[in-house]
Amino acid sequence: MSHTPAPEPTAREAQKARTRRALLDAGLRLLEHQSLSSLGLREVTRVVGVAPAAFYRHFKDMSDLGVALVEESLGSLHAVVREILSAPADETARIDRTVSVIARYVREHPTHIRFVVRERHGGVPAVRAAIGAELDRFADEVAGALATDEVSDGWSAQDMRMLGELFVDHMVMTASAFLDAELGEGPDEKSVARTARRQLLLISMGRRHWLDG
Repeated sequence: MSHTPAPEPTAREAQKARTRRALLDAGLRLLEHQSLSSLGLREVTRVVGVAPAAFYRHFKDMSDLGVALVEESLGSLHAVVREILSAPADETARIDRTVSVIARYVREHPTHIRFVVRERHGGVPAVRAAIGAELDRFADEVAGALATDEVSDGWSAQDMRMLGELFVDHMVMTASAFLDAELGEGPDEKSVARTARRQLLLISMGRRHWLDG
């Protein structure tokens, strides 16, 4: 069966896509040094070089831009989580994979991580909700994957979800620590990695004995 190729975007559509991309990039860059609640759309449009009215062709308001940045920042992280979960069920191997993958992601996407860490408890409700929804998805994915491990036999769905949330919270905390190390603040990357591995090992040990109580 032959397939009709998708039509090439028109010059107008291509320009609109470039402007939207430029607004997102400008917003993310400005948010390296301030919170979203303190950022005005005029600052963003000034960086891009467009009139403030042009902003509304792409976003309803600044919180809408923030939600788009959440989807961009955490959307690609799902592939990272799947990479972690694809590691062998051997706990040491999975722990090593988890820490190394998080470290690599932070090195490759520092501005996105900084944005998420800052805005997770920030002053823009729509953005907090969007981050929370994405992290809930991660917790579900992690819980579903860990439920297939032999050590999870006998666990309730509620306990598996709690374990998934624990892993996701640890991932966010570790990513934040790696980001600080990247900026020369706090412990260096090796120290962060060592601490993260020990913390995950502690979680793993507790997991093996959870049903003993």
